[in-house]
Amino acid sequence: MFGCVLRKTCWKRNAARRGVCTRQPAPRVRFAPSPTGFLHLGGLRTALYNYLFAKQRGGTFILRLEDTDRTRLVPGAADAIEDMLDWAGIPPDESSRRGGDYGPYVQSERLPLYSQAAASLLQTGHAYCCFCSNQRLDLLKREAQRSGHVPRYDNRCRQLRPEQVRQKLAQGAPHAVRFKLDAGAEPFRDAVFGWTRHEVAAVEGDLVILKADGFPTYHLASVVDDHHMRVSHVLRGSEWLISTAKHLQLFHALRWTPPAYAHLPLLLDRDGSKLSKRQGHIFVQRFREQGVLPEALLDIITHAGSGFDDNRIGRRLDELIREFNISKITTHSALLDLDKLDEFNRVHLQHRIEDEEKCAALRDELRQHVLHTHGSQISDPAVLEPQYIQRVLQLRKGHICSLRELLNHTYAYLWIRPRVTRQQLQEVSAEAGNIVAAVIQLVASGGSFRSAEHLNAELKTIASRLNNTKYSGVMRVLRLALSAQQQGPSVAEMMLSLGGQEVCVRLQKALEH
Repeated sequence: MFGCVLRKTCWKRNAARRGVCTRQPAPRVRFAPSPTGFLHLGGLRTALYNYLFAKQRGGTFILRLEDTDRTRLVPGAADAIEDMLDWAGIPPDESSRRGGDYGPYVQSERLPLYSQAAASLLQTGHAYCCFCSNQRLDLLKREAQRSGHVPRYDNRCRQLRPEQVRQKLAQGAPHAVRFKLDAGAEPFRDAVFGWTRHEVAAVEGDLVILKADGFPTYHLASVVDDHHMRVSHVLRGSEWLISTAKHLQLFHALRWTPPAYAHLPLLLDRDGSKLSKRQGHIFVQRFREQGVLPEALLDIITHAGSGFDDNRIGRRLDELIREFNISKITTHSALLDLDKLDEFNRVHLQHRIEDEEKCAALRDELRQHVLHTHGSQISDPAVLEPQYIQRVLQLRKGHICSLRELLNHTYAYLWIRPRVTRQQLQEVSAEAGNIVAAVIQLVASGGSFRSAEHLNAELKTIASRLNNTKYSGVMRVLRLALSAQQQGPSVAEMMLSLGGQEVCVRLQKALEH
């Protein structure tokens, strides 16, 4: 277990043992996105690492929506975030949708808790009312920028006398609540970055914890929620590392035990630049629409970073859970090469095809795609039968990166009978008629359709009996007759996919045209 403070639960052994045993309770972790946008790859990586940490230790994974920034909320984003976690196979145990013992799980529904915490801090002298107008705060910011300094609040309202505060409150003056930052921040141990210390009071003014509209800022809300939801470990992006010093001061002022912290390094593009959100290129929903498998997406974002003893392609979710090691997470940014996503998808698609239950779902999905894409052109309904689609998938596994590849022009022959004439075949080889007749006879006599190797051997035998056509010529004739194409899988695989009866139908039709 990592962290700044570790919560422990003790069980007393029986008297005969005369001892006390201390063990860690199951952890409670949270993924707390803001529904000001849709789930992107960086958020998915944070959610995944929380999920892995919890599931490895029999803990609880919480989805909490931090919607206190009311001006930037995106309609539908809250539901879409949980939808994408479900699709990715890492659903929360507790959430607004699923419920739980520590809800509500949406911050805008927890406002009384934040007001109570702010009131407690005011009462103990750790916070004060700030009556500064937005105009004054903007002026402070512009003056700091003009002089080349970092903008910060000057803590003016901290100096107000109690009677001045009471007078302004009696007059109904709008105000925020600010937390008094202490000088000389204590160091804390982060599980990734080690011992860390940030003198926030030296570079920042006292922070707003409750806005004039009654909504909390992130700092107060996250601390209050982590306490009331009994969050034991916080795994979040490294952009929050400096803010942790503020959060620890809030915990101590409220006399609450803080969770342990682990800040995850940034997820960057392969060249070290930020992942671009333009045109939705990094949003999880876009990858789903493109036919990317969720397990491939999880695999590539863990492969890009650290947290595992080795970096290999093809880890399933159960393997990610088993092999995750938080002590292996490094401080340097994770570089994500999305150009390799096809390779990850190919590997995981093969895994699905080899899994009987998952392959059944693939068959149904592919059937729907084929009907949608080629429905009016399908001449033989047998291509929609489960056995046929299963055969296609088994023969193409390891070669395709997505089911959608089987819908493009290269594979149209699988679903649509081509229109090829005898003349076209004879332009490839004058012996085309003999070739076609020999293959039909091979199929009719129960020729070997056991494997591509056996079938290739039979086809080579046919080629050896011809006078003027080499084996490669025989392949070109058959490829053209079966698919009307010059490229694609091997002829033997084409024949195995189509099946003996359909092979004969297509060859016979080509001779008759």
